[in-house]
Amino acid sequence: MPLLSPVILLMSLVMSPVLTGDTLMVVDKSSHELVLYKHGEQIFKADVATGKSEELTPEGLFDVKVKAIEPYYRKKDIPGGDPKNPLGSRWIGFDAKETDGRTYGVHGTNNPSSIGKAVSAGCIRMSNSEVEKLYTLVEEDSEIIITKNSPNYEQIYEEWERTKWEKYLK
Repeated sequence: MPLLSPVILLMSLVMSPVLTGDTLMVVDKSSHELVLYKHGEQIFKADVATGKSEELTPEGLFDVKVKAIEPYYRKKDIPGGDPKNPLGSRWIGFDAKETDGRTYGVHGTNNPSSIGKAVSAGCIRMSNSEVEKLYTLVEEDSEIIITKNSPNYEQIYEEWERTKWEKYLK
């Protein structure tokens, strides 16, 4: 058994690292893009809006904790489905800054002209049609990496998957 772990580790360094089949979203704040990987393949890409200042959209690795259809907008007491609701038709909340998926999320918008810009209060906005597609592809406990100036999505995915290998081998 001690020989098996180094062999698997060596294989993980030279092979395409598709160990888990887990879903990973990657958001690049500089290009305003979101991509989705599943089983080592990029299966989805869309333009997004991010925080109006760099620090508003947190960077790092987070877990999806909450998914909602027609989310309620607590801040201004706007019910889901209302055209005035800025969260649009779907909410995919993640646990940035220990918020348990209730404060930061990927969501639709009632202002599609904002997509592709730095305009949000920290969330990641998408067109309603795109977030509805994404919603069907992402499960709770999926992970999301938010970065800036790193549009090499494949490299980000491979590093993430390699980390999965290393955790698996420990």
